[in-house]
Amino acid sequence: MEFRQIQYFISLYEDGSVTRAARRLHIVQSALSMQMAKLEAEVGQRLFVRTSQGMQPTPEGRRLYRLFQPVVTGFQRAREQVVEATGELSGEVRFGMIATIAQGVLVDALLEFSPVHPKVDLSMTDGFSGDLIDAVALGQLDVAVINKPRRALTLKSEIIAEEDLLLVTGPVHADVLPSMKFSGLAALKLVFPTRRHGLRGVIESFAEAEDVNLSPSLEIDSISAILKLVRESDFCTLLPHVAVRGQLERSELKGHRFVSPRLRRQIVAVTDPRRPLSPAAAAFLSVLRRHLVGLGSVPPHGNDGRP
Repeated sequence: MEFRQIQYFISLYEDGSVTRAARRLHIVQSALSMQMAKLEAEVGQRLFVRTSQGMQPTPEGRRLYRLFQPVVTGFQRAREQVVEATGELSGEVRFGMIATIAQGVLVDALLEFSPVHPKVDLSMTDGFSGDLIDAVALGQLDVAVINKPRRALTLKSEIIAEEDLLLVTGPVHADVLPSMKFSGLAALKLVFPTRRHGLRGVIESFAEAEDVNLSPSLEIDSISAILKLVRESDFCTLLPHVAVRGQLERSELKGHRFVSPRLRRQIVAVTDPRRPLSPAAAAFLSVLRRHLVGLGSVPPHGNDGRP
């Protein structure tokens, strides 16, 4: 068994496609298929099954991935530390984050980081908190930036920012006071993310603490669809300030703060303590954290985000 075969196996497992894996590895597809056939012959088991959805791992393939992934990660970390001695960051950084962070600060963080560290390959994805946590545990992501979960995690979880949740309304919505009590939400026409979103858990935690029964009229997975609906109707929602700051500045939406209680969410970076962050991943997390700092408060005047 060669280390190259293990690298090829990991790429095929994570990409689920011979075409995408070969492109990622910069090799021809026939070379990848040949090495996978050799690996299957050596272990005496089929590792993948070709389906209409792509290359699906068998139970033996999933077991080997759990065994091989730390080996490849360790090799990559060692190589990155050797390169780090030259003073130039390199390597692959794999980040996952919830949609409100991705659409709020990701582009700004990338525009700052990438020109300074051109040899770092960045791979970014957004998704639901539970899926991102699982991806960190499997070694598919270096870091997941999510809302602080209600349940304790076996992975390492570090608070990197806090910010306000706002009641968000559109231009056609009836006037709402710039500040309001949480209990007033019960009388409003609400659209919330589904319970797959960590944000929904944050909202429900506040509702339980305040003994307020919140029954949204609609539940939508897509944050962008929620924003479009609120902008064009009398629906309203609860979203973090970072997710709507641009629309507030352009007066496309209105944001209303809560005074009793003040609604705050905590944003955490989830990592696997068995796999310390590479210098490149730690550097990008630092940039992302800096862009999140300062987004924790609602603009101090008015309800539309303008001073």
